[in-house]
Amino acid sequence: MRLIVNGAPHDVAVPGHETLLATLRERLQLTGTKLVCGRGECGACTVLLDGRSAYSCLTLTAACTDRTITTIEGIGREDALHPIQAAFVEHDALQCGFCTPGQILAGIALLGENPNPTEDDVRRGMSGNLCRCGAYPKILRAILSVANQVDANG
Repeated sequence: MRLIVNGAPHDVAVPGHETLLATLRERLQLTGTKLVCGRGECGACTVLLDGRSAYSCLTLTAACTDRTITTIEGIGREDALHPIQAAFVEHDALQCGFCTPGQILAGIALLGENPNPTEDDVRRGMSGNLCRCGAYPKILRAILSVANQVDANG
């Protein structure tokens, strides 16, 4: 099957039960997508699937044929961060960093659907992404700081 990951086509042969998370990490070596709960409860595995937030641990790779998949490796660069990545740095919205890729991608999806959210909109929109370090107030500020930009999608 053909996957479009971070703008590049990848032909992969996977068993029908393989999750997108396993394919990304084990076959494509894109390890920014994290495996934590494996049950869609924490959001560390969040990717963008056709621009929408998706838990890759619950998504079968077979359901992703010819769809656009974006991982943390597919946004920004070290010398040109995505606006949400830059906001996370500016607002110190990370501590251990383990949940950060999923948080950033969920934030991108949120702003793609609602470019001008209220604080409550952000809280609701990000509620599926957990942070064990408790950086929620800083994550909220980081996302809100990008909300007024013309193109949050980078």
